[in-house]
Amino acid sequence: MSTGAIIGVVVAIVAALVILVIVLRPAMQRKKLRDRFGPEYDRVVEHSDNRSAAEKELAEREHRHSEFDLKPLSPTAQESYRRHWATVQAKFVDSPESAIADADRLVTDLMAERGYPTEGYEAQLSVLSVEHAKTLEHYRKAHDISERQEIGEASTEDLRTAMVHYRELFTDLLERGTAPRKNREATRKEKTDV
Repeated sequence: MSTGAIIGVVVAIVAALVILVIVLRPAMQRKKLRDRFGPEYDRVVEHSDNRSAAEKELAEREHRHSEFDLKPLSPTAQESYRRHWATVQAKFVDSPESAIADADRLVTDLMAERGYPTEGYEAQLSVLSVEHAKTLEHYRKAHDISERQEIGEASTEDLRTAMVHYRELFTDLLERGTAPRKNREATRKEKTDV
């Protein structure tokens, strides 16, 4: 084979690889986002004009999320929150409306202590969706019932359901989450060193 033919084959192989990367990259990004966001991925795509815009929104959420200094709770803080939750749950029997308001405040307090933003429900949903996508729908349902309760349109059974939904997010926030930023960076460095 002549030098020109070898160069032609190499150029064709390189061009094929470049095309393959260009074609596969969006599919790989889509899979990454689906794995990360779970049902939230489908929800955002459904409510968006197109898949590209939805995926861009999810990527922006990841970026915003990476800027927060999220931290796990100490065992003492976890136990304190567990006790507080038990008190809120016990209060439900005698005062369901008040207990729901307390549950919402406790979830917000827990988010704040973990390092999540707490100003605005939509902002909370956006940032929580990155690490807590599987329990995010629970938060939406609880929040919706809580809002209906404020205008007198939620039954006691609705409030019980809201309490269950709040508990799901509360438990997820309490027990799951990211390591402190320094540990995340060390873990990332370890992965690249291997």
